[in-house]
Amino acid sequence: MAAAPAKTRVAIVGATGYTAYELCRILLWHPHVEITVATTRQEDEPVLSEIHPSLRHLLDLNCTVLDPADLAQKADVVFTCLPHTASMAVIPTLLSEGLKVIDLSADYRLTDPEVYETWYGHVHTDPTRLGVVSYGLPELYRDRIKGQSLIANPGCYTSTSILGLAPLLAARKIEPKGICIDGKSGVSGAGRSPKMNTLYPECNESVSPYSVGNHRHTPEIDQVLTEISQQSVETIFTPHLIPMDRGLMCSIYARPTGACTQQELLTIMREFYAKEPFIRVIDALPRTRDVADTNFCDMTVRVSRGIVQVFSCLDNLIKGASGVAVQNFNLICGYEETLGLLPQK
Repeated sequence: MAAAPAKTRVAIVGATGYTAYELCRILLWHPHVEITVATTRQEDEPVLSEIHPSLRHLLDLNCTVLDPADLAQKADVVFTCLPHTASMAVIPTLLSEGLKVIDLSADYRLTDPEVYETWYGHVHTDPTRLGVVSYGLPELYRDRIKGQSLIANPGCYTSTSILGLAPLLAARKIEPKGICIDGKSGVSGAGRSPKMNTLYPECNESVSPYSVGNHRHTPEIDQVLTEISQQSVETIFTPHLIPMDRGLMCSIYARPTGACTQQELLTIMREFYAKEPFIRVIDALPRTRDVADTNFCDMTVRVSRGIVQVFSCLDNLIKGASGVAVQNFNLICGYEETLGLLPQK
């Protein structure tokens, strides 16, 4: 009998948050993965299944404090689930140890260090990699991602907005300026650390906008759409907190460049994503319920009173974070892109 193929050893750095949990949940069922390391900044080194109780008897690793040299002996690929600035403090060392890294923070998504400093309020300490690191949205950058050693995983709002707008901007069907993105996210998008506005009595039965005019995903959205469409794109992005656990919906409004019909724009969307396993262009209006706990992005388009309306939604923790990270993992390791994310035939 032939020996089973060797598995890729995976480390999850910053394993206590929601995206790290989703990564564990997906990777446990990946046929070519062994999760060997989970790290935390907590000194008491808790058992991972005590932090995420649904992992009991599935992943009872002790969380350890990050040691890059030790990590390099135990893992091949690292998912960094750290806050911005914390990732760029450790990633250069991880790369120097020969590890491949998929970074779920925002530290390597922007191409200009000055833009990063403006929007994140910190000087970038690894600026030479900005603009060189592959942006991890496979539907647009698959060929750039394959075989790379560092991938900048996209944000949830950015993925939802970019995927919805890219086909119509690339086809020059909508104006690139004055695009309004009305985003609504479940509370898990704010992370697991307790904050006043995400406490149950504060956010339940209430919808509220936040970061109006200065949300950090704005330059990321504009940057990617500008590159994809080869024209300067400027969006007005307003996020809202919705009292549900997970899910993200973007309702997007843009002016058409000329006469167009709903069917024409749907056809453009469908042709643009014809070979994409995780994009579903639908006739009906999408619902977060239908993408929850999946790696799908559902979208559609309408034309009303001379305005093009794009509706795009996904699960903010999966297609908006950990699911697309696994897509990127599969691509850099040479596996089938859908492994761990779709039933295998």
